[in-house]
Amino acid sequence: MAKAIVKYFCKECGHVANKWLGKCPSCEAWNSFTEEVVNKGGTEKKLWGKNPQHRAEPKKIKEIIEGHETRLVLPDNELNRVLGSGLVTGSITLIGGEPGIGKSTLLLQLALNVQKKVLYISGEESESQLKMRAERIGIHNDNCFVMCETSLSNLLSYLQQDQPEILIIDSVQTLSSENIDSPPGSISQIKECTAELLRFAKATNVPVFLIGHINKDGNIAGPKVLEHMVDTVLQFEGDRHYNYRILRTLKNRFGSASEIGIYEMRGSGLREIENPSEILISEREENLSGITISCAVEGIRPILLETQALVSSAVYGTPQRTSNGFDLRRLSMLLAVLEKRCGFQLGAKDVFVNIAGGMKMEDPGLDLGIIAAILSSYENLPVSPDIAFAGEVGLSGEVRAVSRIEQRVSEAEKLGFKEIMVSKYNKGIEEMKTKMKIITIGKIEEAFEYLFG
Repeated sequence: MAKAIVKYFCKECGHVANKWLGKCPSCEAWNSFTEEVVNKGGTEKKLWGKNPQHRAEPKKIKEIIEGHETRLVLPDNELNRVLGSGLVTGSITLIGGEPGIGKSTLLLQLALNVQKKVLYISGEESESQLKMRAERIGIHNDNCFVMCETSLSNLLSYLQQDQPEILIIDSVQTLSSENIDSPPGSISQIKECTAELLRFAKATNVPVFLIGHINKDGNIAGPKVLEHMVDTVLQFEGDRHYNYRILRTLKNRFGSASEIGIYEMRGSGLREIENPSEILISEREENLSGITISCAVEGIRPILLETQALVSSAVYGTPQRTSNGFDLRRLSMLLAVLEKRCGFQLGAKDVFVNIAGGMKMEDPGLDLGIIAAILSSYENLPVSPDIAFAGEVGLSGEVRAVSRIEQRVSEAEKLGFKEIMVSKYNKGIEEMKTKMKIITIGKIEEAFEYLFG
């Protein structure tokens, strides 16, 4: 009997070593190596593409003929947006997210609605479970096939006989290759299965979707090299206490990596939210202090959000700084600017900031709206509900220009706002054709004087 081959894999970057190491020489992570049995000896079998590859020759970059990727336009407009105007043939897309967030529902809904031949491979649910979910969502595609399989060799043998137009794997952690003797979900199994599916996708031009689990840190389970192997990485996120889900692009070789898609989870599946500003701005009967409307931009999409702040006396001695949906370190910076540059005594105050609707935003254009909400709560004076904010605040208290100001102003005007406060350093703001009153400021003191006198 051949001797089993044992390797040690780094959980962070996938580095392979012949013996256990305390520190990874590649990513310098400590205690990240795990022992796995690679195979029981002998040569590995190549499951897809038995013909040897042709020898590559260098070419001058000017002589290379530019190619245009073929895209499949999907019935899901939000998914089209995050993929970069459609699904590229031969691409491999990895979707990660917490358990129960809706990853399987999203791709099963795609398979049931797209008018293409789709093969949905499930390693976690039975055929009857998938049928129950499909009946709830609605079956609109007669060429949607389902197969419950966890063996990679059996799957590729079937694909050699009958190829679909779109392949969906749920999930990559459940697949196992006969070349690897370690259990499914291990680092070596994930790498091997993904590499074989990548060869299949590039050889046949069939786009492949992979669903991936995440670990306790919120990262996609498996080696980090998995995200480097695929063409697109999408993160499906949201709060269980809210019905809204965000599909965020983390990596895209065929388009922008800053786009988001917004869905609403319903009993009949996921509903696309084409105008999220209308649902993220709550309606209130009276003006309350600490509430402002900020205009953020994700990718090319402007979104108006309700930014809320609460400033109160610190009862327990040490002031609290709590933020939901906004970077806590950036909030601390804005509070320091208010205290140093404007003279507001916030060091002994508890400050709570919240982005309504469970959204998590990183756009610096939210700074001005956050500061206006904090000042409103501090003074206990409401801000007019007819004004929106868009501006970045610097350490010297200046209000800096933000990107895509035209789209922000247009979105605010479309939703009925009468005024918008922006930085005076935004170029071309004076020439904009709009019925709104554009308030231009250079420092946050000017914003305080305009809002509260």
